Amino acid sequence: MQGLQQFLAFAETAKHGSFAAAARELGSAPSTLAKAVARLEESLAVRLFFRTTRQVSLTPDGERLYQRCQRILSEIEDLHADAAGARATVTGTLRIDLPIVYGRRILLPVLARLKRQYAGLELDVRLQDGYVDLVKDGIDLAVRVGALQDSSLVGRRFASQTLLLVASPPYLAAHGNPASLRALERHAAILFRMPTSGRDRPWQFVQRGRAATLRPRAGTRLNDGEGMVHAAQLGLGLAQLPDYMVAQELRDGSLVEVLPSLRPQAMPISVVYPSQRLVPLRVRVVTEAFLSLSRLGADGVPRSAGSISDA
Repeated sequence: MQGLQQFLAFAETAKHGSFAAAARELGSAPSTLAKAVARLEESLAVRLFFRTTRQVSLTPDGERLYQRCQRILSEIEDLHADAAGARATVTGTLRIDLPIVYGRRILLPVLARLKRQYAGLELDVRLQDGYVDLVKDGIDLAVRVGALQDSSLVGRRFASQTLLLVASPPYLAAHGNPASLRALERHAAILFRMPTSGRDRPWQFVQRGRAATLRPRAGTRLNDGEGMVHAAQLGLGLAQLPDYMVAQELRDGSLVEVLPSLRPQAMPISVVYPSQRLVPLRVRVVTEAFLSLSRLGADGVPRSAGSISDA
């Protein structure tokens, strides 16, 4: 059992990136955890962490051990739940990473409903558009847009996102409604600065069955999707935005779609979590709640009867 405590100290420290944070989670002293990890390193004859005065990070050996610890500790947690008869009770802290606007508009209401249903569920929600390392940052669950690159994660698609080129009616009345990709060169563009690279996100289209990419000259550049919606409503130019972000504006007529026949292919929206044989109940419950959104439209409104989901 003493060896198990060492592995637990190691796993919590790896999840939180510091002995202090792990100690708060376990109700222990940072020095106690540090000594337990040091004893584990000595017994295994490997270095598990790179240490600085403020944080720790996993070595390659530590990464491999942490992956295995996750599976083992999940099985232990499941055994405890069985013994306590608590399998039907969702408890504990769920650390979840969500895209900013999609998370705020579509997913937070789902999480709020689950929080009301399960009083023991605690939420630690990170809203950001950049990708995070789930294992390194101690994230239980994340939602990602686009093709999944990390084969070590379990991914389940539950929705899709289509990019729409939009503008305000007053802007189009003043500058004309473009009828082709070439005509876009004469128009002002509202572009999104990508958080990971700082570069402008190019516009994407499908023309004659082939994908086409356009890099317009920026008239206005923003790093926030909702800000881009407002800029388009104010007549600052054309903007290409996810369908769920402009659904209400298209309905009320403050924005209209431009070149709808050239829409790009829809991108998948998936829920992902670290691969492990036994997934904590709180992760399973939230995953299933997100999967139920496949019956909804892009803006979270239920689809009409007989409609087919893109998810």
